[in-house]
Amino acid sequence: MTEIAEAPSQPRVLWHPDDARRTSAVDAYRRWLATERGIDLADYDQLLRWSVDEGPAFWSSLWDYFELPGRGHIALTPDQADQVFCPDWFPGAELNYAERMLTLPGLGDDDLALFGRSDSRPDTRLTVAELRREVARVRSGLSALGVTRGDRVAAYLPNVPETLILFLATASLGAVFTSCAPEFGTQSVIDRWSQIEPKVVVAIDGYLFGDKPIRRDREVRHIVDALDSVEQLVVLPYLPGSEPVPGADLQWEDWGEAAELAFERVHFAHPLYVLFSSGTTGLPKAIVHGHGGITLEHLKSLAFAHDVQPGDRAFWQTTTSWMMWNLVISSLGLGGAVVMSDVNPTSPDVGALWRLAEDARITHFGTSPGFLQLCRRAGYVPREHVDLTHLLQLGVTGTACAPDLADWGCAAVSDDVRLMAGSGGTDICSGFVGDSPAQPVRTGRMASAYPGVAVAAVDADGTPVIGCQGELVVTKPMPSMPVGFWGDDDRSRYRAAYFADFDGIWRHGDWITFWPDGSCAISGRSDATLNRDGVRLGTAEFYEVLDVLDGIADSLVVHVEPTPGEGGRLLLFVVPENDQELDDTLVAAIKAAIKSQLSPRHLPDEIHAVRAVPRNLTGKKLEVPVKRILEGAAITDVATAGALQNPESLEAFAALAHRS
Repeated sequence: MTEIAEAPSQPRVLWHPDDARRTSAVDAYRRWLATERGIDLADYDQLLRWSVDEGPAFWSSLWDYFELPGRGHIALTPDQADQVFCPDWFPGAELNYAERMLTLPGLGDDDLALFGRSDSRPDTRLTVAELRREVARVRSGLSALGVTRGDRVAAYLPNVPETLILFLATASLGAVFTSCAPEFGTQSVIDRWSQIEPKVVVAIDGYLFGDKPIRRDREVRHIVDALDSVEQLVVLPYLPGSEPVPGADLQWEDWGEAAELAFERVHFAHPLYVLFSSGTTGLPKAIVHGHGGITLEHLKSLAFAHDVQPGDRAFWQTTTSWMMWNLVISSLGLGGAVVMSDVNPTSPDVGALWRLAEDARITHFGTSPGFLQLCRRAGYVPREHVDLTHLLQLGVTGTACAPDLADWGCAAVSDDVRLMAGSGGTDICSGFVGDSPAQPVRTGRMASAYPGVAVAAVDADGTPVIGCQGELVVTKPMPSMPVGFWGDDDRSRYRAAYFADFDGIWRHGDWITFWPDGSCAISGRSDATLNRDGVRLGTAEFYEVLDVLDGIADSLVVHVEPTPGEGGRLLLFVVPENDQELDDTLVAAIKAAIKSQLSPRHLPDEIHAVRAVPRNLTGKKLEVPVKRILEGAAITDVATAGALQNPESLEAFAALAHRS
C-alpha cells in the first residue's frame, strides 16, 4: 500500500517548477514577449508586476499571442486603463468565440477533440473533423429554426458532447447560450430562463445516474409550457427506453443538415452566454459574459495557470450549471481535448472518475476538495488502482482545500503531479488567484494573483492590508468582468452588486489574506463572517480543522445574531460519521482540535449534530441561508428548493430556531 504521510501544520512545498515534465506555456509567452515586443521579463514575478502595471499592453499582447482576428488592437484607451466599472474593451475589434475555439491549434483532423462518458450510453469519441462537422450541422439546424444574432438558446442538458456542440453552434451565429443541469428543479429553471426569454430549448428526456433511471420528460414539458418565448423544443433522447417528450418539435438527430462551418463575428462585448448566480437566497442574477472577454480570459487562464497545451486532455468534475464547465471547455482553444462526464462518481465505488482518467488519458483532472475527502475516507488511493502516470495537474476548487487534504491528494495520485488550487467565481467566469506552473505549490496557500489581475485585501476603510484578513477587491479592470446583468439596462443592479462598498473598486465578497511574498488564502464568504469578540473569522479556518477530524463526516459553522447588537452566538453543526452519536467524547475531541489548532477564541457556544449540511447544486455550503434561518427567517424566504442538493436539510435549522 502507498505510504501517504500526514501533512505538517506549516505550509510545505508539494511541487516545484524544477519538477515539471515540460516547458510551461507561460515561459513560452515570456520568450514571445522578448522576441516580438522587446519586453524582457526575467521571471514570473516580473511578469505579474508588468501585467498589472501595464494592463492595456498586457491584454493587447495576448490578442496577438493567441492569434485572435486582426492585429494591433488596443485593449483600452488611456482614460479607461484604470476604470473598473464597465470600460470599453478593444473598441472596434470583432471576433467570435467559437471560431477561435475550433481552430484547435496543434491538432490534426483525426486527433481527438471530445471524449464523453455516461451511465446512459457507451463512451463517445469525436475527432477534430467530426466536432467541426457536428457544430456546422447543428448551426444549420438552429438557423432553420430562425435563430439569429442575439436570440437565446437554452440547454437542459448534462455534461455531454452534445451540450458543447450546441453551445459552439449557438455562439457561431452570434446567438446567446445558457444552460441548466437536468438535476435542477423546474421552478429553479423557470426562475432563470424567464429572465432571458429563450427562443429554442434543447433538453434530454432523462438519464441514468449509476443504474437509477431519472425521468425528465414531465419536467421539460412543464418548463417549456411556463415560458411563452419558446418557439421550438428539441429533444435529445438519452434515457434508454424512455417515452417521447410530449409536444417535442424535433429530435436531436433530425435537425440540421450537413453544412459549411461559418462564424458571425461580433463586437468584443457582444453577449456570448448568460450564467446565473446560485439563487439560494433570491432570484438568481443573470450574469452576461461577452465573446471577447471570455475568449481572452479563458485562453490566458488555461495557458498560464493550468498550463493546457496542444495534445492535452482536460476534465473537470462539474455540471453544465457551474462556471467550471464554461472554463474547461475553452481548452479547445489551446489544442486540448475536452473530457466530459455525467456518471455517478460513487458508482459502483469512488473510483469511477479515476478509471475515466486512466481510460481517457486525462492530463488535467479537476475536482472538489469534497470528492478528495470522500476518496480518502473510503481508503481509495487512486494510484493503487489505475495508471495515472499521464496526469500532470490535479485541480481543486469550489471550496478551500485543507493543507493535509492537498498533501494527501497529490500523494494519492503520483509523485510529481502538480496541484492547482484557485479561487474566482461565476461573476468573472475565471479566477483571481491561484497556483501556476511557474511557482512552487505549497499546502494551505495559493501562490499569487493571476497575471493581469490587480487583486488586494483591504480593511473596512478600503486600505490594503498584508498578513491579515481583508475583503477581496479588484482595483483594475479585467476583460471577463460581466458585460452586465440581463435586463439591467442602466447597470444599477450591476453597480450595486460589486461597487457599492468601495468607490470604483470591485468588491467580490470573499475574505482573503495576502502574505508579503504574494501568496494568499481564501477564508470564506465575507457575508458569512464569524464575528467573535470583535475579531472577524473565516469559516474555512474551521473546516480545515474539522474536515480531517475522526468521527466528523461534514460540518457547518455560523455566527448568529437574533437581536442585533447583543453579541450573538457561534454555532457549530456537525454530521457524525457512520450515524454515530455526538457524544461527550466527540464533543471533547472537537473542542480540543479547535482550541489547539485555532485558538480558545474560536470555541463555539453550541455544537449540534445534524443529518446533513445543506449545499447548493455546485456543492457549496449554505452558510448565509442557515444564518438567516437561525435568526428567524422562513426557509422559503432564504432558499429556493430547486437550487439545493438537499433542501430537506434546512428543516433541522428551522426547528432549532423555533425551539430557541
